Amino acid sequence: MYKYDNYDQQMVDARVEEFRDQARRRLEGKLTEDQFKPLRLMNGLYLQLHAYMLRVAIPYGTLNSEQMIALGDIADKYDRGYGHFTTRQNLQYNWIKLEDAADILADLAKVEMHAIQTSGNCIRNISSDHFAGAAHDELVDPRPYAELLRQWSSFHPEFTYLPRKFKIAVIAAEKDRAAMRLHDIGIQIVKNDAKDGGSEIGARFFVGGGMGRTPMVAPMIRDFVPLDQLITYAEACLRVYNRYGRRDNKYKARIKILVHELGKDEYTRQVEEEFAHLLKQGVEPPREELERIKPYFSDPAFEDGPKSVDRSDPDFAVWVDRNTHRHKHDSYVSAVISLKPVGGIPGDATGEQMRLMARLAKQYSFDELRIMHTQNVVLPHVKIGDLHALWTELEAAGLGSPNMDTIEDMIACPGLDYCSLANARSIPLAQRISERFDASGKTSKLGELKLKISGCINACGHHHAGHIGILGVDRKGVENYQLSLGGSEAEDVSLAKITGPGFTEDGVIEAVDTVTNVYLANKQGEERFLDTYRRIGMEPFKEALYG
Repeated sequence: MYKYDNYDQQMVDARVEEFRDQARRRLEGKLTEDQFKPLRLMNGLYLQLHAYMLRVAIPYGTLNSEQMIALGDIADKYDRGYGHFTTRQNLQYNWIKLEDAADILADLAKVEMHAIQTSGNCIRNISSDHFAGAAHDELVDPRPYAELLRQWSSFHPEFTYLPRKFKIAVIAAEKDRAAMRLHDIGIQIVKNDAKDGGSEIGARFFVGGGMGRTPMVAPMIRDFVPLDQLITYAEACLRVYNRYGRRDNKYKARIKILVHELGKDEYTRQVEEEFAHLLKQGVEPPREELERIKPYFSDPAFEDGPKSVDRSDPDFAVWVDRNTHRHKHDSYVSAVISLKPVGGIPGDATGEQMRLMARLAKQYSFDELRIMHTQNVVLPHVKIGDLHALWTELEAAGLGSPNMDTIEDMIACPGLDYCSLANARSIPLAQRISERFDASGKTSKLGELKLKISGCINACGHHHAGHIGILGVDRKGVENYQLSLGGSEAEDVSLAKITGPGFTEDGVIEAVDTVTNVYLANKQGEERFLDTYRRIGMEPFKEALYG
């Protein structure tokens, strides 16, 4: 994984001291909240319902054991003993005191971490495939390119105050495990036929995706950009947006609105014009920096070993089937640590659990962990021969739930329990649904079924992309839940459609159960829920829900 150089460390250390002075002036009353707000947001500090929330960047979801230990220690020292892993591969602390914020940033800086640009109208944390560098199906490791984008975008003077927040994802496989086309810019590393008869690696650009109030799937605007021009093309995309993006209306400020209103062809024309201009001006592709970065992401020293597991323990066998992913080396797998125990809060981990995961990463996974956008944690390089020992420790710590990609592996935002923007609670609903399906025994019958819950239209729970999506709304002062079906964040990307009138909390739990019964009654062969929905359409589900 990437290691800070002197410039990186000095930059982060300087920002810590700058923010320490800003926070001191706010506490002394020398800055008003309006004056302080943009300063704290650029350092990842939000003011929520009950306290400040600090969002920590985990670039492209990669961290080591020392960093995970630090996150756990901060949770115990400054929060209430836990942190919340998010859909942007970040970590949030929900109970922060302003007087402690600079000390937390200083503790993070000691382990090459920060909260810079995790909020505000800037380029946010660059996200990627959580199996990057390990997956059997990827073309190359996309993380060097994600790191290049991180360096380019940090403190970029032209893009510090964009019309609205901006999110970029980078993948390098046909299978999309990062919701790439639901980002402002989605980049897919691809192979192209070269002029000399060989092949060339480059980047495919998708621009104008997103969820929130107006969900859109990003169209492809260029099928191939040479890799050493990836940054220049991204800059062209941002420049057109920064020039024309709406600053007078935050609901129309995202790049997806600009691409939609200009039209894909006109937006692309302007990007191509800007791209040609930048190249003509002699903008240097960052070849040398890319070559400097790449060795940090070289493969660890893999060893040959067992290529299958002893399946005599049925509980262990289920966990292996659900919570491991095929590795590029046939003696290893990537193992998913579930942060979704039955009745638990999706994405939450205690300080003790974080330290345990750090130890397991050091013992079993070459000192490396990944955060998934599904709010779980991955040990990317685990020997197949070590899986049973790993699973035994996870089970004992409450981290061994075999539920990856099942209905119990749901995404949920913090909702009205914490967020000042939320209209309804997400956490209790997620807890009750997981308890309901665990008790019913239906989870295994349902197979892959992605349930996503958002407490407001901002869609931090990705409900638009759920096979089943739930959106909490305020209906005359009462929490109400809209049910949607048919979404997908994967390579078969689609946006979910609302079934009809909303439900109470009890009612939406019953509605989810009803929807799954319709699926089981109509399923053919090995169809997933999403496949059956796409085949039979909405009407059978609406009939069962509303009569």
